[in-house]
Amino acid sequence: MDRTKILIIEDEEAIADLLAYGLEREGFLARTASNGADGLRELERFRPDLLLLDWMLPDQSGLEICKKVTANYNLPILMITARSDITDKILGLEFGADDYITKPFDLREVVARIRTILRRIAQANQNTEVEAGDKVIRLRHIAVTPEERLVTKDGEPVELTPKEFDLLLKLLGHRGKIFTRTELLDSVWGYDFPGDTRTVDTHIQRLRKKLDAGDLITTVFGIGYKCEKRAD
Repeated sequence: MDRTKILIIEDEEAIADLLAYGLEREGFLARTASNGADGLRELERFRPDLLLLDWMLPDQSGLEICKKVTANYNLPILMITARSDITDKILGLEFGADDYITKPFDLREVVARIRTILRRIAQANQNTEVEAGDKVIRLRHIAVTPEERLVTKDGEPVELTPKEFDLLLKLLGHRGKIFTRTELLDSVWGYDFPGDTRTVDTHIQRLRKKLDAGDLITTVFGIGYKCEKRAD
C-alpha cells in the first residue's frame, strides 16, 4: 500500500526535521523545503497528498503560497503559524487552508490533525450523498464527477479548492434543502470553527463566481443557503 505523502514547507530547519522524522515514524512519506520557491517546485515533483505550510517564510508569505496552491491543486493544507490572533487564523482558512496549528506545538497534535483532515477527505469521497449510479451530477451548465472530484462548466474544467468542491457536493446532494451556515461548517469543515461563519459566505461567493451559478446556489435570508431543485 502506498504511503501518504506529506510536503513540509518550513524555513526553521530544526522544526522541519522534527516534523519529517515524526511523520515518517507514523508511516507517512515526508519531504521538506525551506522556502516558498523550493516548496512550489517540490510540490510539482513530489505530488504530495497533504501540505504542511509555515505562515512565515523568507521569500514569500505562506498565505501567498496557500493562494497559489489552492488555485492550481486539489490539495489539503495544514498551516503552521506563530500567530495566535483569531483574525489571522480566519484569514488563513479563508485563503484555502483546511486547518491550522500554532507554534509551539506537540507533534502528536500535528499527527492527529493530519489524520483528521485525511479521514474527512476520504469520507467525503466515499459519501457523496448522491445515488450510487450517479457517476456524473448535472445541473444546467455544471457537471460534477464525484469520483474524480472533477467539475466542468459548459464542458470546460473549473478549478475548485477542496473546500469549494466539498461545499458544492453537499449542496448538490440535497437540492432544495436549506442549510444554515453552522450546518455547512460542521459538515464540510468538520471541526469547531474558530470564529464566525463568514468563511461560508466567502466560499459560496467564490463558487457562484467560478460556476456562474448565482441563480442555482441561492441565499435564504436569515437562515443560510440551498441549491435549487429545478434548473430550468
